Amino acid sequence: MRLPVALTIAGSDSGGGAGIQADLKTFAALGVHGTSAITAVTAQNTIGVSGYVEVPLDMIREQIDRVVEDLHPAAAKTGMLASAEIIGVVARAVREHRLANLVVDPVMVAKGGARLLQDSAVEALRRELIPLAAVITPNLPEAEVLLGRRIATRDERARAAHDLLNLGARAVVLKAGHAESDADDAVYDERGLSWLPGERTDTGNTHGSGCTFSAAITAGLAAGLGLPEALAQAKEFIAGAIANSLELGAGHGPVNPMWRRSSK
Repeated sequence: MRLPVALTIAGSDSGGGAGIQADLKTFAALGVHGTSAITAVTAQNTIGVSGYVEVPLDMIREQIDRVVEDLHPAAAKTGMLASAEIIGVVARAVREHRLANLVVDPVMVAKGGARLLQDSAVEALRRELIPLAAVITPNLPEAEVLLGRRIATRDERARAAHDLLNLGARAVVLKAGHAESDADDAVYDERGLSWLPGERTDTGNTHGSGCTFSAAITAGLAAGLGLPEALAQAKEFIAGAIANSLELGAGHGPVNPMWRRSSK
């Protein structure tokens, strides 16, 4: 049996709700073999992140090299990258291995509020990694940092998606999870603006939602879907994962990438 292969380059979540753990669960749920390059190890649970350590740069690169040379991932994604130095290593690996189907989730802050990207790394993210991406998937606070301005209304979300595209990615999905009105994600690519419609679920258990969504896009691209089809699949998948989120711990519980199996 042969499966499509996807690679996640991200941090490890000891609570199992986000990061590498969420990505690998999502890949498996969508019929894709998941591989990983761990950039940082966090100590966290549903309440928050108490600390993290970065993986040495040469080991991050070694992980990527060994996966690519043997398993040949058809798509890759990034999550927590922590520092400008890690971003530089990852960007060089992406260029040298010609990883064209790259999904960049610009992870900056954990659900509990802990910062997962150093302030000094934001410019490296803009300059070195985003221009290599097939699609970037910022939420509204991340988009505000990348663009340096407030984004509130639906029209402002549309303009922000356009301006984010000018950073060099081939497509942008500006997620609406933090919006005060509708839950429609703004999509901007070479064809212009479109919207991914969504419905809100009344739950506080959304830990790992961004990781799961971007991993679902990556899985779709690895399986050979075009970007519109991969986005539609990912939007339906994350809606189910949130609607069937898990009541675990005393804080923000995780979304459930295995919802299709657990809901049977």
